[in-house]
Amino acid sequence: MSIAYLDPGNIESDLQSGAKAEFKLLWVLLVSTVIGLLLQRLAARLGVVTAMHLAEMCNRQYRAVPRIILWLMVELAIIGSDMQEVIGCAIAFSLLSAGRIPLWGGVLITIIDTFVFLFLDKYGLRKLEAFFGFLITIMAITFGYEYVTVRPDQGKLLTGMFVPYCQGCGPVQLQQAVGVVGAVIMPHNIYLHSALVKSREIDRSCKEKVKEANKYFFIESAIALFLSFLINVFVVAVFAEAIFGRRNSEVNEICNQTGGLHMDLFPQNNETLQVDIYKGGLVLGCFFGPAALYIWAVGILAAGQSSTMTGTYSGQFVMEGFLNLRWSRFARVLLTRSIAITPTLLVAIFQDVQHLTGMNDFLNVLQSMQLPFALIPILTFTSLPSVMGEFANGLVWKIGGGVVVLVVCAINMYFVVVYVSALDSVWLYVLAAFLSVAYLGFVGYLAWLCLIALGVSCVDISGRVCWGLGRHTETHLLNDMDGSGPAER
Repeated sequence: MSIAYLDPGNIESDLQSGAKAEFKLLWVLLVSTVIGLLLQRLAARLGVVTAMHLAEMCNRQYRAVPRIILWLMVELAIIGSDMQEVIGCAIAFSLLSAGRIPLWGGVLITIIDTFVFLFLDKYGLRKLEAFFGFLITIMAITFGYEYVTVRPDQGKLLTGMFVPYCQGCGPVQLQQAVGVVGAVIMPHNIYLHSALVKSREIDRSCKEKVKEANKYFFIESAIALFLSFLINVFVVAVFAEAIFGRRNSEVNEICNQTGGLHMDLFPQNNETLQVDIYKGGLVLGCFFGPAALYIWAVGILAAGQSSTMTGTYSGQFVMEGFLNLRWSRFARVLLTRSIAITPTLLVAIFQDVQHLTGMNDFLNVLQSMQLPFALIPILTFTSLPSVMGEFANGLVWKIGGGVVVLVVCAINMYFVVVYVSALDSVWLYVLAAFLSVAYLGFVGYLAWLCLIALGVSCVDISGRVCWGLGRHTETHLLNDMDGSGPAER
């Protein structure tokens, strides 16, 4: 579960945050991680209490058309995450080989991920979890090395982490803050976590055992996300100290002296330096020696390799839950990897690394748009006593969860609007407007059902709107949602 907080998309967001806003957005990263932990808690509780994961619950409660649309949206998020993993791995291979492996070659090499995953999967989930732990350790060591090498200002770091203020920030920094939230909270990760807790044996006939399981799953999640947060802080701090305020001419001069790679990426002008995963690694190599470059690449490779397995497991649970369709993991990996590799390979062959980074930005927007399709259902189902019994969300969790979902969705919609407004084609504007109407309509439908579950309003058996939801009307809601007709009075 914690791997989704450390995929190449997150690393890209971290370095951009440091390069554009120095340490000033670390508090946004902290708040986003805390929000992510609370959402993961809801996901884990659903799986622990009901013995069903989120996709299975959606299949059971929603009608056929909303269920299929939800499935398609989540699949888009998973494919987008897989494409980011492919991009990250391709860049890592190019950096490790000093440019000898072209980007398209790195894309093709990621096909090996399929066989690595299938090989490890044969040894069971515990062995796979151990492998994930190994990859997270590699990321902690590599990015921690960069942190120690760069030696960022600790006072500025602590101030940026705990003072929720961004002095002198403009639209660029605001957009980056939105990007941090969108990169940290991943939609398919909610589905994944609700399913992973089912791998543990829990005596659900004993309420004390269920309470104990919920407590220890929360502790486990907190520890995992704390480690992920530290690694993300390492990346932000490294680029805040090394890159923030630098000019292209300054980097060009230093790289000339050290014999750095791809000097053409840093023209001799006074424009502010713009970096991504690829250029960021080159700059680290110029400033702090080749070891910093190669260690950075190893960390990116570990992030990419691990995230592909997270996406594969998510896809497996989502497909089984929504469609009751049980594909072999080989078929599942082959399908998603083929979809992810094809467009990425075309861009890598016919374009340069800047366009590959542009694709990564687009994928962040795509996944941001899918976020409501995980947050709204998880809040809906965990708020229904007819589903969760005495473990249903209380008033504080309902209000807090509703506010969190509203804020996160609004932030991500802002991110999407900013991205679309940068388009320069009338036809793209028209298409975006049409899709936005359909998108907002479906989100509104899910939000209305969520409001019913939260107790803001309810629908009685005759379909009239009433106020103050009770346990019996929740049962009516569930039966109406799955199309089986009203419940007995």
